[in-house]
Amino acid sequence: MKTQFLFMLLIPLLGLNSFICNSQNSEFQQNNLINQLTKKEISEGWILLFDGKTTSGWRNFREDKVNEGWHVSDGSLVALGKGGDLGGDIVTKKQFEDFELYLEWAISEGGNSGVFFHVLEGEYPTVYATGPEYQVIDDEGFPEPLEEWQKAGADYAMYNPTDKKIKPIGEFNATSIRVIDGQVEYWLNGSKVVEYELWSEDWKNRVQNSKWKNYPAYGLARNGFIGLQDHGSVVMYRNIKVRDLTDKGIALFNGKNLKGWRNHGTENWYVEKGNMVCESGPDKEYGYLSTENEYKDFILRLEFKQEANGNSGVFFRSSIDGTKITGWQVEVAPKGNDTGGIYESYGRGWLYQIPENREHILKVGEWNDLVILVKANRVMTWLNNELMTDLKDDKIGGANGVIALQIHEGGGIKVKWKNIFIKEL
Repeated sequence: MKTQFLFMLLIPLLGLNSFICNSQNSEFQQNNLINQLTKKEISEGWILLFDGKTTSGWRNFREDKVNEGWHVSDGSLVALGKGGDLGGDIVTKKQFEDFELYLEWAISEGGNSGVFFHVLEGEYPTVYATGPEYQVIDDEGFPEPLEEWQKAGADYAMYNPTDKKIKPIGEFNATSIRVIDGQVEYWLNGSKVVEYELWSEDWKNRVQNSKWKNYPAYGLARNGFIGLQDHGSVVMYRNIKVRDLTDKGIALFNGKNLKGWRNHGTENWYVEKGNMVCESGPDKEYGYLSTENEYKDFILRLEFKQEANGNSGVFFRSSIDGTKITGWQVEVAPKGNDTGGIYESYGRGWLYQIPENREHILKVGEWNDLVILVKANRVMTWLNNELMTDLKDDKIGGANGVIALQIHEGGGIKVKWKNIFIKEL
């Protein structure tokens, strides 16, 4: 019964076997292999997201497995058109930050689908609430008139595609999405059709003048799932592969000792089981562990786990005299105390505090991911893939200095740190 049903659904694709055979000879199918990797691709870091036989590696959004709305047939991952605006989409089990994604798709007549990236789950109801979309649609046969931002290859509702060549219904199109440090490119059948910069002024203006103004987390994550949409149409995907392009830079902590760091004060800093630990000493005063080198423009990544009080912070472009620190702090504090916000030490105080409805993003008693981007006069912070702060400040823009971790005064503080990497910009 399933085979018969699938065949009926695929009639609009003008003959399943014929267009699969034709697409295998496409100039865009570089290695002449379907759902396989060449030795060269493997050496370049490519991995398959679809093995051509199973839905392994995928699951429905906010679910544990792929439901009956998706099926594998003749080497393609097929959406059967059972989904709608609020359900049916699938996502990868792995998350990706900077990457290059390649896939091929064939849409049914009048069909509509999409490819998403940096998708978050949690409290969000749909993939498009957070993830930017590469539009997949039948431009000519869709039953309603389409705006340019709705057509195939568009960054949906944001950027129009240009200079595109699209295959007829029943043939596979080749799509690539490349994301590196917020720079995004969409490719269609060998041509770049869209290019934009996440979080730029132009991007933010477009968000505020589109449907996304009602989705406060849209496009703000640095890292997330890749998603495929079932929007009520039959669509086929194959040759789905990705390579990770994330460049973490260099390690600031070697997991063995505190080489490359300087201790300021009498509080305790030590290494235990591969983790850097800061802990209040008998004096219960402020303490800092700073880098030996200064850094101006960078992306800093680290993980922290708060034990006991957990009142700490990450300073940047700062200077230290004894235990007096002048500069700016990304707050790390107990829940309800603005983790991810920005505080100016010996200056203006709080520059940005976290809204109360964002305090739940901090994971109490667990490891948290923190990413800090400092470039010119702009500071952006992400806590567990959620944007916490996006601040521009000319005083910050004119400064330079060390990176430092803090022990707050008062005693009873213990915080663990690991995976500390910096990429200079």
